Amino acid sequence: MTATAKASTGPDRLSIIVFSGAFERVHYALVLAAGALASNRAVTLFFTMAASQALLAPDGWTRLTTETPGASPQSLEAGFAEKGVATFAELLDATLALGATFMVCEMGLKAMGLEAKPLRADIPIQSGGVVTFLAEASKDGAMLFI
Repeated sequence: MTATAKASTGPDRLSIIVFSGAFERVHYALVLAAGALASNRAVTLFFTMAASQALLAPDGWTRLTTETPGASPQSLEAGFAEKGVATFAELLDATLALGATFMVCEMGLKAMGLEAKPLRADIPIQSGGVVTFLAEASKDGAMLFI
């Protein structure tokens, strides 16, 4: 079986709940989204709780925590760039260009005290909740919690 044939048997949509406020996890959610989009799968990224910070204007991703002792999101980003690994900005641009749906959870913003903070204007972000996210999901799709 070819790689193309294998890809066609997978889920038709990838719905990712981006919950963690750790830079590495949010970055990898974008990696997964970009890969799925490049494989002709629709993708919805549902940001909630601490991960919602990544969508704050202008560079909310810099406010994320890290799982790497002594590292900051900026130092990890610089290390990725130096190694030829896609950066947060590159992945965000790719997912936008490939048509990902970005959603932010109203409850998550409220729970984190972020509801009054401006979201990035360069990303078309749908506001909603769990019901909105689930309505966007596909019965033939896959759902991941990061």
